[in-house]
Amino acid sequence: MRWKPAVALLAVALLAVSSARAAEIGALRDKVGGAREEVASLGAEIRATQEQLASAESEAAAAAARERRLTELLAHGRERAADLAAEVERSERRLEAERRRLRRARRALADRLVAIYESGSPSTAGVILGAGNFDELATRTEYLQRIEDSDTELAARVEQVRNQVSHELELIAALKARVDAYNERLAAARSEIAAVRSRAEETAARLDSLSASRSASLAKLKSRIGDWVGEIEAAEAASHAAAEETVGRWLGGPYSIPTYIVICESGGNYSALNPSSGAGGAYQILPSTWDLYGGKGAPHEAPKAEQDRIAAEIWADSGGSAWVCAG
Repeated sequence: MRWKPAVALLAVALLAVSSARAAEIGALRDKVGGAREEVASLGAEIRATQEQLASAESEAAAAAARERRLTELLAHGRERAADLAAEVERSERRLEAERRRLRRARRALADRLVAIYESGSPSTAGVILGAGNFDELATRTEYLQRIEDSDTELAARVEQVRNQVSHELELIAALKARVDAYNERLAAARSEIAAVRSRAEETAARLDSLSASRSASLAKLKSRIGDWVGEIEAAEAASHAAAEETVGRWLGGPYSIPTYIVICESGGNYSALNPSSGAGGAYQILPSTWDLYGGKGAPHEAPKAEQDRIAAEIWADSGGSAWVCAG
């Protein structure tokens, strides 16, 4: 029976092919397993860069807002200082006018006294002898007293006004000095916050440059996973979906969304927790989103099946837009 040797040869060949494929699959599995830590490290690096960038951008935005507020306050303060400077100038002009008025009043009073001295001051006897009757005497005496009192009162009143204006000027000048000092502090604070903003913007720009590698890293990760899927398809003659599931399993899955996103987001760790945002689990789901989809407790504390289910629902509703690492 000549066909028996042929069957035997075919069996040997099939066995050899099967063994070769098994060896190829085993080697690929070892390669994926060895790359898993590298892939997880890449995802952690990407996440760290993203968090630093978000923090720097937030700091820059807060500093810019503070700088704008200080600029507004400084503009108002300078406007107030200009108003006070004008008020000081007006008070100084008024004070100088009152000083001139006081000098004129004092000169007039001095001139009157000199004139009275030179012409001879009316004596009491002269007033008495010159009066026709008692009423005229009283009237002349009162008139002379009023003249004297009026001159004295005028000089005193003018000096009082001068002193009042001088006091007002001192108060306004002191207020302006305080406003000027306040403006100086505002200007210093604005300069300081501007420096903070500048540093934060520089940091954000640097991190943004570093973050540019994120897309390349994600593309590289997707490409590597795609290569592994292709090798598995060729080695096992499996479908693309089955091959993807196999790679996902080797990387800790299977996951309900693309494997590269999960690895980037959490390294495939179902207990991962982002302390800054509260996002948790392998899919880094925010607590608010988790609650919206009926999740119980915290995402990172939920069983794998529950995390997979909710992630699948989110993916069905929103696609990759719900994950930063979807790129």
